[in-house]
Amino acid sequence: MTFEELNLNPAIVQAVAACGYTTPTPIQEQAIPLVMAGNDLIATAQTGTGKTAAFILPALERLTKPSVLPGKGPRILVLTPTRELAGQVMDAARLYGRGMKLRCGSILGGMPYREQLRLLSSPVDIIVATPGRMLDHLERGSVRLDRLEVLILDEADRMLDMGFSEDMEKIVSRAPGNRQTLMFTATMENSVLKLAEKMLRNPLRIELAVRTSAHTLIEQRLHVADNLHHKKELLRHLISDHNLTRAIIFSATKRDADDLARELTKSGHQAAALHGDMNQMARNKTIERMRRGAIRLLVATDVAARGLDVNGISHVINFDLPRFAEDYVHRIGRTGRAGATGVAISFVSNSELSYLERIERFIGKRLPEQNIEGLAPLSVLRRVSSGNGARKPGGPSRFGKPGAGKSQGKSWGSSAKPGTSRDGQAKSWDKPAPRPAGGSRSADRRDPVIEYRSRRPKPQPQA
Repeated sequence: MTFEELNLNPAIVQAVAACGYTTPTPIQEQAIPLVMAGNDLIATAQTGTGKTAAFILPALERLTKPSVLPGKGPRILVLTPTRELAGQVMDAARLYGRGMKLRCGSILGGMPYREQLRLLSSPVDIIVATPGRMLDHLERGSVRLDRLEVLILDEADRMLDMGFSEDMEKIVSRAPGNRQTLMFTATMENSVLKLAEKMLRNPLRIELAVRTSAHTLIEQRLHVADNLHHKKELLRHLISDHNLTRAIIFSATKRDADDLARELTKSGHQAAALHGDMNQMARNKTIERMRRGAIRLLVATDVAARGLDVNGISHVINFDLPRFAEDYVHRIGRTGRAGATGVAISFVSNSELSYLERIERFIGKRLPEQNIEGLAPLSVLRRVSSGNGARKPGGPSRFGKPGAGKSQGKSWGSSAKPGTSRDGQAKSWDKPAPRPAGGSRSADRRDPVIEYRSRRPKPQPQA
């Protein structure tokens, strides 16, 4: 099938062809006709499968016909969990709609109100928004949804994870009852199903292979780490590989991302951090620097797992495993995109074993362990999970219900002294410390403490 056979407006087909696309992806081939027919839809597909075009193209097709309702509010509203993903959706709307006279813009938290109020002061065709700021404008009365025709919930599962459920429900309550609603999600959990039951009317459902088949071009492997210093030794070795051209290193916390990026930079690497505490301008600048090749190693929290679209990511390294198995899928999906191959490497200690078991159950397979000569772990990973197989992909069907680990906040402390390797030798990022061939080092076998811990000294007993 070609895009012409989808009966899209010639201006849209021309814009798509100008981008070099001639054949729709499976999610596009299945979703676009259903959306153009006016159905509510819930679609499950991974990032990197072309799902943005799957809802933007039929939305643009609807905009080729003038609105019959008066007002200034948007005809199309797309809600996304992060500003990065909103920017990606906005770019796609402008790119594929460049042959049309459209007025569109973003309503995002952390951005100036003045520009957003200027956008909302005149009729607008498409708004891409984060839920919190969109609800803010609705409550201020600066925007109404009286003429909304299509509501799109992009990465609905992630919005639920981030606590936007109440905001989304309030936004939907302001929207017309006869709107078309589209929900795109990477996972189909009970919370997503409940949200869909509240917001969609007799939706059709498309479920592609969301666990492993889309990552067949990604080599996934696991390295067991004894503690934090061992993780850094492994990382230092891996980033010295010339085959690693550009990598995203995922860290559990914002503070850890800053600390690790700072250490890498001091060691002469082109590194930078990306996390939610950075303002939007700083985040955009960092992403643009990576696209230009000025940054080779991006140390990020999960804010970058969805919506970050940078070509040429050869490696993804999970310095810390994610708490949620779905986030693992999104993290590794930053590489192996658009037909390219990629490598996804995860570090794990026994303290993170529960996270690993969740991931392996979710993706339906066991991650293969690998050792680096001279950096083999001293401890044995005590795992028993072997995966339970992924559900098979399916086509559209009528919507229906298909048949705790510890907190991952962590201290940077470990059993080794600061500035030393696991065997107590002084080390730097540039000169790996030698590892002895044998010997008992029971103290080094302890895993780092995986919890938030006060740094205040313990009170001394009274004299």
